[in-house]
Amino acid sequence: MSHRNPRALLTPAMHGVLERMARAGQVPLHVLTPQQARAAYEANAGVLDLAPVKLHRVENLTLPTCDGFDLAVRLVAPSDEPLPVLVYFHGGGFTIGSIATHDALCRHLSHLAHCAVLSVGYRLAPEHRFPVAFEDAWDAVAWVEKHGVAMGLDATRIAVGGDSAGGTLAAACALRARDAGLALRLQLLFYPGCCAHQDTASHKTFGHGFVLEAAHMDYFFGQYIPNSKDREDWRFAPLLADDVDGVATAWLGLAECDPLVDEGLQYADKLRAAGVAVDLDIYRGVTHEFIKMGRAIPEARQAHLDAARALKHAFA
Repeated sequence: MSHRNPRALLTPAMHGVLERMARAGQVPLHVLTPQQARAAYEANAGVLDLAPVKLHRVENLTLPTCDGFDLAVRLVAPSDEPLPVLVYFHGGGFTIGSIATHDALCRHLSHLAHCAVLSVGYRLAPEHRFPVAFEDAWDAVAWVEKHGVAMGLDATRIAVGGDSAGGTLAAACALRARDAGLALRLQLLFYPGCCAHQDTASHKTFGHGFVLEAAHMDYFFGQYIPNSKDREDWRFAPLLADDVDGVATAWLGLAECDPLVDEGLQYADKLRAAGVAVDLDIYRGVTHEFIKMGRAIPEARQAHLDAARALKHAFA
């Protein structure tokens, strides 16, 4: 996706957010250490987010991974009913982000879709490099299938979801689930990373001045997957999967002014070409990360409603 004056595409509200961000003059994440970048993101992640919804059930748990690590997860649900489950993976370039930074989003999805949401605190880079994040993500999905009933959940109705890097993990888990014979109900993908290298037209058009900078991606992926050959692995780049036949139905919510928009469109096309049902929403005039800007960006609130609608339909 290219445009002669890409900033002219922005909505007035999105333009105002970018102007306020520029005036704040914060140090770019990519010049910080990973630990500093995490702290900075944690401090600012909720500034424009909607207030978290109060839910009946909120449980902080750990689950064992295949390599013996105790993985932190948070289960939220609007009731004690045996509800279907969305296993959710936060964004942050595999380097930043946490259960806490995406708590409000997960609560809103739980409330709007009347489902349980299991938010997964997968291990981050550079302490834990590729493919640890993916293996943690898959272990969480497999745990829900095996232990969901004991947790009072409906383990026959499982969806996976995530934003940005979390969307990559969700798409990859949908592929692994297909291979493992686990019939997921939905893959819910907010602007997922799908390609091996940042070389689409939208990366050139929106790679500077639109929240997610090219320098950020170079920094994050340098922490997570420094070996360029590993980027050809479908667990990092779902577009490179040999086939996507038989994977779960997908809902994709993409931001028009986002470096990742082209690869999201390409992945939707790949799924459709394989006969996978795809529901695609493109939110015009907004940038990467917009779904966490519900106080200022009406498109964020609409995306929450659209995602919840897709979950309700998939779980019905």
